[in-house]
Amino acid sequence: MGLNNTPSGERVHIGFFGRRNAGKSSVVNAVTGQELSVVSDTLGTTTDPVYKSMELLPMGPVMIIDTPGFDDSGDLGALRVKKTKQVLNKCDAAVLVIDGTIGRSSCDSQLLAIFKEKNIPYVIAYNKQDLAKKQDLAENEVSVSAKTGEGIFELKETIARLIKTDADAKRIVGDLISPGDTVVLVTPIDSAAPKGRLILPQQQTLRDILDADAAAAVVKETQLKETLENLKTPPSLVITDSQAFGFVSKIVPQNIPLTSFSILMARYKGYLKGAVHGVAAIESLKDGDTVLIAEGCTHHRQCDDIGTVKIPGWLKSYTGKELTIKTVSGTEFPEDLSGTSLIIHCGGCMLNEREVRFRMKCAEDAGIPMTNYGVVIAYMKGILTRSLEILPDIAKVLTK
Repeated sequence: MGLNNTPSGERVHIGFFGRRNAGKSSVVNAVTGQELSVVSDTLGTTTDPVYKSMELLPMGPVMIIDTPGFDDSGDLGALRVKKTKQVLNKCDAAVLVIDGTIGRSSCDSQLLAIFKEKNIPYVIAYNKQDLAKKQDLAENEVSVSAKTGEGIFELKETIARLIKTDADAKRIVGDLISPGDTVVLVTPIDSAAPKGRLILPQQQTLRDILDADAAAAVVKETQLKETLENLKTPPSLVITDSQAFGFVSKIVPQNIPLTSFSILMARYKGYLKGAVHGVAAIESLKDGDTVLIAEGCTHHRQCDDIGTVKIPGWLKSYTGKELTIKTVSGTEFPEDLSGTSLIIHCGGCMLNEREVRFRMKCAEDAGIPMTNYGVVIAYMKGILTRSLEILPDIAKVLTK
């Protein structure tokens, strides 16, 4: 997967914030070397967050986000500020752009307080230095001029120093297998499958297996039995799409480890332990309880969609209760979770780790258990313990 195709969830998210007409969009254009954002002297030219995936040296694949002014006013302005706050939940680093001819405002101070509250590394860029007086700067402050290019290189270098990533150390499955192992990937091809390609978690898992110098056999669930019989040596691991968990578990012998793409993705995104802990809440669901099913991406819903059809159906069958199902997708996640008894989230492949953890924190703060697709399906099929055998530290959660 090349840099141009790096998934958004794997990119470092860098947000540019500040008041209207501080020059945020001009600074973004100067940093990226592109006319990414529309620039004018009119207050509030940027009306919605602008996203741009690119490679930005020395940081590599990044997602640059230009946001509306945080001091926007009126009913429409309030909606724009709300969008800006949502962007903060996914930022790995923030750039506060201040008009150097005016200096720091109460709006800027409010943004700084939010950065600190959310533990977001940040740098302050005093823009319009071609017009402003020189000033003493702190360690995380830079003087720039989007117009002349002054200080832009230093700004990029400062942002790069802020970003500490352990992405190279994180593995989806590579740390669970050894060179020379064979892993079988079960990938159902149904009406919900994208035409002509595997879904993102399957692509990423396959690449991680190859990076570990192991071999992968990719099959549909209907080919699994024959594939296992034809292998001279049993595979080290079978990974299945969660929807096929029940079918696949009956075919794979007990001595062969079995798990799902969704469970591995939840581990990769850092919320598997919480998801395993939260799944037991299914047993406490009552008639009329509300279950929120959340997905990090948007896609065309099929008649057998997993989030809106299959999981709700399995929940009703397992619990025997009449539940109220609510669904959200993409970047939308409710600010008010009151009245929700359980949250079931997708694997989160399209979200970066910070946003996934933010959603977990929202649920935790509201006292609402949260689990994920793979965990909840394995639990309802009675195979969760088996699916976690390759992750003994996580499996311990089930015995507590």
